[in-house]
Amino acid sequence: MKPFTLPRWRFTNCCGHHWGHPAKPAAAEGATRREFFKTAAVTAAGLAALASEVKSAAAQGRVFPPPPPSVSPIEGLIDFHTHCAPDAFGRAVDDDESAQAYMARKAEAVVLKNHVALTADRAWLVRKHVPGIKAFGGVALNGPSGGINPEAVQWMWRMQGGFGRVVWLPTFDADNHVKHFKDAPEGVKVVGADGKALPAVRDVLKVCAQQKLVVCTGHASPTEALAIIEAARDAGCDRIVVTHAEFEVVNMSVEQMKKAASMGAKLEIDAMGVLMGPQAHLPFMRHWRHVSYKESAGHIKEIGAQNFVLGTDLGQTGNPSQPDGYAMLVSGLMAEGIGREQIITMGREVPGKLLMG
Repeated sequence: MKPFTLPRWRFTNCCGHHWGHPAKPAAAEGATRREFFKTAAVTAAGLAALASEVKSAAAQGRVFPPPPPSVSPIEGLIDFHTHCAPDAFGRAVDDDESAQAYMARKAEAVVLKNHVALTADRAWLVRKHVPGIKAFGGVALNGPSGGINPEAVQWMWRMQGGFGRVVWLPTFDADNHVKHFKDAPEGVKVVGADGKALPAVRDVLKVCAQQKLVVCTGHASPTEALAIIEAARDAGCDRIVVTHAEFEVVNMSVEQMKKAASMGAKLEIDAMGVLMGPQAHLPFMRHWRHVSYKESAGHIKEIGAQNFVLGTDLGQTGNPSQPDGYAMLVSGLMAEGIGREQIITMGREVPGKLLMG
């Protein structure tokens, strides 16, 4: 009896069934030794090439996003400049959602800014709805508030809770802003023909001094901002901030920043700066110059961390969330040689004294 044998080409299946394949492979009929060795050589070359690719891929390593940091990079910090819904402009999150996200990242506080509406009352609601995070608000002296209007400031700080702590001089309605972007022939003025702060501005500054409010220069030009700082000091204000000093419209030189700092003002650095410029993903940001982390770090090193505050100026639909943007800012500055102690100074100590000191 002839012993049972299983053709070698059938070892490729599990139990010898050929599943419709011919009893012998077609190549076996009339195949020569030369053809066999030629096929084997091609196969060997292919396997060698595959092995090389696998080895190369293995050398690169598997790449994944990093795990969540054991300590939040923005733990204990204050975002001095945020925008949330409801608003007249597209905002990705509302006040409560932003506060919840910040609380999850263990931030200390947020300052709610709105170009057209009061935020002192909204800060009170955030603290009620999201216990565990400090919220502050204020008023921007644009057209909807009556421009340079001392009464708007008086009623803002009286709002229940006392969380209205910031007064922004005109932003998008500022004379400097509308002329820079050619939005209108003129806007809300803060200085006169003599280059000095107008009487109405001085009246606002008197209220700010009495109530220890933070005066922010808004979208004034560098020379206008310096005039505001001088008038604020004359009025007795000791809490003054140059709004996003590096951004388009304001765009202070290093010498102007040094002068502002020497007069007691703090300079605001915001996370949105690196997202802006000609290549920005959102059209409105292409009109504002790009501010790199390297540039901001250079200003900090030259002028001193004690003269800066950190914020994001984020919240716009289509931009990173405020906590993510803040974490990006912190990481970007540290990558350019700014130490953690300097981050804490700018992100916690300086704004903390401005808002709560």
